Amino acid sequence: MSSVIVRHLGLIDYQTCYDQMLEFTRTRTEETADELWFLQHPKVFTQGQAGKAEHVLMPGDIPIVQADRGGQVTYHGPGQLVVYLLLDIKRLSLGVRELVTAMEHAIIATVQHWGVVSAAKPDAPGVYVDGRKIASLGLRIKQGKTFHGLALNVDMDMEPFLRINPCGYAGLEMTQLVRESTQQSAPDIETVADLLETQLVTLLGFESAIRKA
Repeated sequence: MSSVIVRHLGLIDYQTCYDQMLEFTRTRTEETADELWFLQHPKVFTQGQAGKAEHVLMPGDIPIVQADRGGQVTYHGPGQLVVYLLLDIKRLSLGVRELVTAMEHAIIATVQHWGVVSAAKPDAPGVYVDGRKIASLGLRIKQGKTFHGLALNVDMDMEPFLRINPCGYAGLEMTQLVRESTQQSAPDIETVADLLETQLVTLLGFESAIRKA
């Protein structure tokens, strides 16, 4: 029976989590169970492997951390749901495009719960609402093992996005679930995490999820 370990880690420092993710990926074996980590980060800009310095406009007091994921610069902060996917895609028989599509579809189904109609773009990974980006994707794959993942803007301070060209696109408008929701009840990050977990577990082909601390 195919199961995945799910951890909800709360607010965790980016560098600390990044180091743990690298260590997990480096030491995992063929028998190591796949994991999904749900969390938030304190304010930080992260620069992807292809990141160009000119896309960081005015970082101010927010630190910039170099990461080995794909993509350009992005922002993480409280109120944004981050999910790291630590998967053996060779074992799961998942191609990279299939994985990205599953991630995007999971986000699309999750935000639809709040009446938000969103879509993916074939030429620019992520999820968009009328051209406004609500979720970003950035993965790294080593020897068939994935790490990094996705970031869904739920209810956060959006100002820091104005200090960068998000994902390397000047003028790209970022948005968040609390702004786009058509429901009276505001989305809280724990509910969003639970719904997104259900979607990811299903779309990635797992039969069950085991929650661990």
